[in-house]
Amino acid sequence: MSKIIETSEISKIYQMGTQTVNALQSVSMEINRGEYVAFMGPSGSGKSTLMNIIGCLDTPTAGKYVLNDNDVSHLTENELAEIRNKEIGFVFQTFNLLPRATALENVALPLIYAGLGKSERNEKALETLDSVGLADRADHRPNELSGGQRQRVAIARALVNDPSIILADEPTGNLDSKTSYDIMELFQHLHDQGNTIIMVTHEDDIAHYAHRIIRLRDGLIETDIVNDKITRSKKVVEQV
Repeated sequence: MSKIIETSEISKIYQMGTQTVNALQSVSMEINRGEYVAFMGPSGSGKSTLMNIIGCLDTPTAGKYVLNDNDVSHLTENELAEIRNKEIGFVFQTFNLLPRATALENVALPLIYAGLGKSERNEKALETLDSVGLADRADHRPNELSGGQRQRVAIARALVNDPSIILADEPTGNLDSKTSYDIMELFQHLHDQGNTIIMVTHEDDIAHYAHRIIRLRDGLIETDIVNDKITRSKKVVEQV
């Protein structure tokens, strides 16, 4: 397997008034293309900071971050925005859909920044909506969709640009248990198709859908373990 993410002793320091916060401390890790990884940890552990750096929403104070063979550690805001649109698909807990736009328009949004014409955008967006089972809801606005359907729209939007990695930040946080498992089954399907998925979650049962679980504490990697298929199957069955 080829590496898609490599961090070398990255740290992130925030200055909050007179207080210095070491959000990350010398974090080094590798994630291979096609892996399915969950970041876990208590509040303040650094998992969200690490996700922001990996998602090119922030840069490290020190250390090196290589994404898909590109050193993105010290890029400008505009350069980071270009990398995000090309390389990363985001799925958020709160869906982050435009309320007045249809499902199709929400999914097509990243393709505007990619420079595609309207007919090509709509064709690709509809195809991607179909891949998450929502082609028949293309003309519906978010307030006409259930929570699970909104998250499927958000996942389609994350997929539409064929990103190198999908970053999911608490993707089931606003969903009931049954809908959460449906969404996690969709993520499993996406992984089976070859997508690289990185997820932040505080829920053990959700994390066990991933193939590898990285736990952070006090800005450091506490454990990094492979979650074998037998364990994952058992956990999933227990929750159903």
